[in-house]
Amino acid sequence: MVNEFPQALSIAGSDSGGGAGMQADLKTMQMRHIFAATVLVAITAQNTLGVQKSLTLPPEMITAQFASLDADLQIRACKTGMLGDVATVKTVVKNLQQYDFGFLTVDPVMIAKGGASLLTEEAIETVKNELLPLADLVTPNLPEAVKLTGRNIASQEDMLRAAEDLQRLGAKNVLIKGGHLDASQAATDLVLLEDGKTFWMSGPRFDTVRTHGTGDTISACITAELAKGVSLENALRIGKAYVTATIRDEIAVGHGHGPLNHWAV
Repeated sequence: MVNEFPQALSIAGSDSGGGAGMQADLKTMQMRHIFAATVLVAITAQNTLGVQKSLTLPPEMITAQFASLDADLQIRACKTGMLGDVATVKTVVKNLQQYDFGFLTVDPVMIAKGGASLLTEEAIETVKNELLPLADLVTPNLPEAVKLTGRNIASQEDMLRAAEDLQRLGAKNVLIKGGHLDASQAATDLVLLEDGKTFWMSGPRFDTVRTHGTGDTISACITAELAKGVSLENALRIGKAYVTATIRDEIAVGHGHGPLNHWAV
């Protein structure tokens, strides 16, 4: 009976405001009935108005967390979030190569909702060259996809070409979130699977500023479902439906880009 319960891992930074980062991952995984473990790589002083300060943890502390989890738990799926700098990305890559924590989802977090940078320019190259080749799934939004591929993305056709670029960088499966493409249209996301299958996932667009943590939430939901043994395609569709519900059933918290409602079903 030991370690039979589905377990997933969030490798990310802490959001003191509770809306994004590791906090969003934990809330999401709890709602999906998964036991969530964590490797904390950075701490932010952050609220709905923005990021005021951040601090990355020493590589040896990050490595110690990986070793501790491997010695006791049975992680079936994991995801990365905010990684911050080159040293952190390299440390995470080294540990992911050493330990088998199942299906890896890379959420290439780069910029906070308030505009603060959460990944240095040098670290973007490290993500491209060292982390993406390990990824079973990568989940960029449009600005992140532009940064990773160097491709201007102004249409759905551009999204497909960018997804192909991301596969060439090593990611097996790709989800590009299309919420930034056209504010007048429904939020439509592109999926390109390892076997070449493509499909689109659309959801209604809501007139709200309470969308802090959407990227973390959808990738955490997908990771949680995969830890249960759900197929990737179904996990992606469940993730899209869940994040849509968290925006639709909004809660009033903070004065800026408010958090999602992780209680939504």
